[in-house]
Amino acid sequence: MTSKLRLDLPILLPNILHDADACVGRLLAELRGQTGVEDVHVQSDSVQATHQLCIHYDPDTLPLVRIRELVEAAGARITEQFGHLVWNVDGITHQRRARTVTEQLLALPGVLEAEISIGGVVRLEFDRKQTSEDDIRTALAEVGVDRKSETHQHKADGDHRHGGIFGAYSELIFSLICGGLLATGFAIEKLAPVPGWLPLACYLGAYFFGGFYTVGEAVQNLKLKRFEIDTLMLVAAAGAAALGAWAEGALLLFLFSLGHSLEHYAMGHAKRAIEALAELAPATAKVRRGDTIIEVAVEALALGDVVIVLPNERLSADGFVVSGESSVDQAPVTGESVPVDKRPVPDRAEATARPDLLDAAHRVFAGTINGAGAIEIVVTKRSSESALARIVKMVSEAETRKSPTQRFTDRFERVFVPAVLALAVLLLFAWVVVDEPFRDSFYRAMAVLVAASPCALAIATPSAVLSGIARAARGGVLIKGGAPLEKLGSLNALAFDKTGTLTEGRPRITDVSPAPDIDEAELLATAVAVEALSDHPLARAIVRDGTQRLGGASLPTASGLRSLTGQGVVARIEDDTVQIGKAEMFGADGLPALSKSVAAAVEQLRNEGRTTMVVRRNGRDLGVIGLMDTPRASARSALERLRKIGITRMIMISGDNQRVADAVAKQVGLDEAWGDLMPEDKVEAIKKLRETGEVAMVGDGVNDAPAMANATVGIAMGAAGSDVALETADVALMADDLSHLPFAVGLSRQARTIIRQNLFISLGVVALLVPATILGLGIGPAVAAHEGSTLVVVFNALRLLAYRER
Repeated sequence: MTSKLRLDLPILLPNILHDADACVGRLLAELRGQTGVEDVHVQSDSVQATHQLCIHYDPDTLPLVRIRELVEAAGARITEQFGHLVWNVDGITHQRRARTVTEQLLALPGVLEAEISIGGVVRLEFDRKQTSEDDIRTALAEVGVDRKSETHQHKADGDHRHGGIFGAYSELIFSLICGGLLATGFAIEKLAPVPGWLPLACYLGAYFFGGFYTVGEAVQNLKLKRFEIDTLMLVAAAGAAALGAWAEGALLLFLFSLGHSLEHYAMGHAKRAIEALAELAPATAKVRRGDTIIEVAVEALALGDVVIVLPNERLSADGFVVSGESSVDQAPVTGESVPVDKRPVPDRAEATARPDLLDAAHRVFAGTINGAGAIEIVVTKRSSESALARIVKMVSEAETRKSPTQRFTDRFERVFVPAVLALAVLLLFAWVVVDEPFRDSFYRAMAVLVAASPCALAIATPSAVLSGIARAARGGVLIKGGAPLEKLGSLNALAFDKTGTLTEGRPRITDVSPAPDIDEAELLATAVAVEALSDHPLARAIVRDGTQRLGGASLPTASGLRSLTGQGVVARIEDDTVQIGKAEMFGADGLPALSKSVAAAVEQLRNEGRTTMVVRRNGRDLGVIGLMDTPRASARSALERLRKIGITRMIMISGDNQRVADAVAKQVGLDEAWGDLMPEDKVEAIKKLRETGEVAMVGDGVNDAPAMANATVGIAMGAAGSDVALETADVALMADDLSHLPFAVGLSRQARTIIRQNLFISLGVVALLVPATILGLGIGPAVAAHEGSTLVVVFNALRLLAYRER
């Protein structure tokens, strides 16, 4: 006999960033090796809105107490040994810098995984037995990278303290000074009869200011035995000086430093777009404590605090409204264009017990803007756990996740760069074969190295990914990295769950059909008593509408609810067993078939497009309840917009009866609907669809988590109100609104187009410049074209920040 034990994963491994973390794999591997453990896996829990570790074990070999001790001890050992960091840092000015610092971190003993984004986010996993956070902080500081303080992270880039004596623009100003000295020296040399040392002094000054930041980069690269473009530029400039071409060497450093600083300045726009998310929530909140109102820092807010929000103020915490009515602009978090009306909850105690089940009219989010009415809200999440805080954290983490194209360019560079170096070495000895002085061969070799340096290629994809993620977040869509961004843009097929996705997810009772000799009140009272123990949307509808129909009549007491996934529920009332579920639940697994009258009622209701729930008590059929869910008003228009942007196939998959699924599909404008699917059938349906091409799964991110995990891209709706949806989805629509899906798909398609354009530009320039420099093009024009192409791809990527759906 096999028993199951489920434990919350965040409790076992509190520091993991997501359920795909390497520590989860370590925990699974350790437990699978234990005698008596038959299987162990991770699954989503829709009730607790979290991930759980599910252990299948033999209780005869491992008693429950022992298996719990083993799991908790394994989790504690792994948590104690392996640390995880996601830091925002200063000092990452460009993609090559991010790559260099990443390699320095990976060279540290005990660092298992490290990734740094161009946006200045460090994601790292390390072994505490070999290193520590202090060691990592010290290693970063040694290369000029410092972790931002909590307060510094919420400030704009304008107060950047690591840019130099002129702040964030030091490199740009140094570059302009270099250009000024170069122009002055050149003018003096050509136009005025002055001593030769004067223009030379100007050129030396230009060398100093133009090479100031480049030298630092080159030294760090050489320590890592890397030969980057920074080192190359210094070698070329030094070679020009050795040959007496001071003006040309200064020109190289001026053009390179100018391109470098403009790249940094341009990427700052994308960084600030993400940093602005963290600034949405106010720093303080007005809290009612007894009869007084005090102002406290949002970090000091406790669960259950009552916060007063005046008209036109930003909300400081996630919670629900207990007093006052107003309209709240939720665009900063969910992207909704129209303010949402808010009103107090009818039952504060019930709302406090189950805040995740509240209607959108009662729930509010930190960072949103109150309208004309004053409201009071009860805090349900700490500031670090609010929807906004989680979005900021996940966007930062997403920046470090490379896209398939970026991984390809990284592999390409590892082959391309050595090949170019080999070519340069050959050209260095061209004077042996060609009748020319060594000076010309050296000059040509340096020009080829400059022309072939893949700087534009290195920044082509990361700049587009950063800009795309920032624009999506600003529009209420969380895209978790470059891979989902690219994949979503390449899809032609989408699969939709029915309930809560294409429909409102708020079904209502339309029909109550008792069996012969059964009173309607008995049928409803039994159903309401049992379904009150469940949080399924159909259960909530039966409780809400059934209670209203009963008009305050007393209800029996139900207990021992057990869910039969995809079928229904079983519970007890007094000594009677009560079963409520689909008609297919009866007549299978040892349950007697339905009576003819109830079966006929089910058939009639299904023909009318109703979802049916049969109620049986102690072996006697009490009747059937018919429910209907209303299609979303925005569904048809959203699907039409998706067709216009190139989605050619859209399918609805549902656990409901096929006739109900067909009726809903017809209402929203879908041609394909697959009904009668159990959760495992939905997974198989997605696998079947993937056999014919890539497909995304759109659902609520909770009940659909297995199907979403098997799709090319999983898309969750209403993620602002669901922690598990934020965790499980590749793409999360923060608003519970299908109309945001075309925006997300359109943005991803535009991002994919821009990535391709950038690759074409960067590789095309290299393909043109290499033969041109071999045939005699000078270093100056090569540097100008090289830096120009880098700026072109960066500014091309920044166009995503201004994306608007057509």
